Amino acid sequence: MAQHNHAHHEPHDHDHAHHDHDHDHDHHHGHGHGHHVHAPKDFGKAFLIGIVLNTGFVIAEVIYGILGNSIALLADAGHNLSDVLGLLLAWGASILVKKIPSTKFTYGLRSTSILAALINAALLLFVTGGIAWEALLRFNQPTEVNGITVIIVATLGIAINLGTALLFMSGSKGDLNVRAAFTHMLGDAAISAGVVVAGIIIMFTGWQWLDPAVSLVISALVIMGTWGLLRDSTNLALHGVPEGINADTVRQYLASHDGVTEVHDLHIWGMSTTETALTAHLVMPAGYPGDQFRIKLCAALQNQFKIAHCTIQIELADTEHACELAPAHLV
Repeated sequence: MAQHNHAHHEPHDHDHAHHDHDHDHDHHHGHGHGHHVHAPKDFGKAFLIGIVLNTGFVIAEVIYGILGNSIALLADAGHNLSDVLGLLLAWGASILVKKIPSTKFTYGLRSTSILAALINAALLLFVTGGIAWEALLRFNQPTEVNGITVIIVATLGIAINLGTALLFMSGSKGDLNVRAAFTHMLGDAAISAGVVVAGIIIMFTGWQWLDPAVSLVISALVIMGTWGLLRDSTNLALHGVPEGINADTVRQYLASHDGVTEVHDLHIWGMSTTETALTAHLVMPAGYPGDQFRIKLCAALQNQFKIAHCTIQIELADTEHACELAPAHLV
């Protein structure tokens, strides 16, 4: 199975990051890294614009919500305030995720993006729950709402929230943290639209109960939309396999290569909201292809599964002592 390295060496972006280490039991490790390929896109300007616009709008909603006696506007202000805090968290995480590794944080601070997404989702659910509770109390104590004020302020909110959401749309699929910001802004736009409709109906019918009723409906929609974000961010925080990657498929792919007789100690987890890591032990016979095999395997894992950080340990099939981590229940 020996390969002639000079004939089969193919240039990969990862070649310089692969190393071969010999140990007492002929164990070898292949490392694949793709920092330059999967570096998070910079959304600093989008975060700044979103924070400034939404902070100003929160202040306006509080003032006119009190003047117009609208729980829907005050509820929307509370929701927008939570999003300002969420944007601050996400922005901070997007900066920290670029910090270089240190002796204390050997992965750098990449996982702060996961924490930010998790806190963002939890914060949104908490604030939305408070809004729903306040709306329920309003049913027992209905008050007159100024429909014109509600309509004007909420219409402004639609424009601000949709505009901010568009800033994050391009990164909403590849980065859970940016997706959190995108989801929040869309949720706020929906809330503002609901408030506009409520203001119009209240102005023409005098149905004051519609103000808290719309708040309840919108709160339910926001909770439904945020649940997926909370689930995905919790999964990453617990080192679960990132969404879109099937661990069994990856295991089968590794086992399908010539010479691989066993795959064990396979772990796949998210280093951040955009980067995935993998470690695995492959049992192969003596005389396996060596560095070239691992280099090509790591490149293939990145191309097929978007797993950029791979550590492959080769164990020789004729080694006397079996790997202690081979049983599936051990980690």
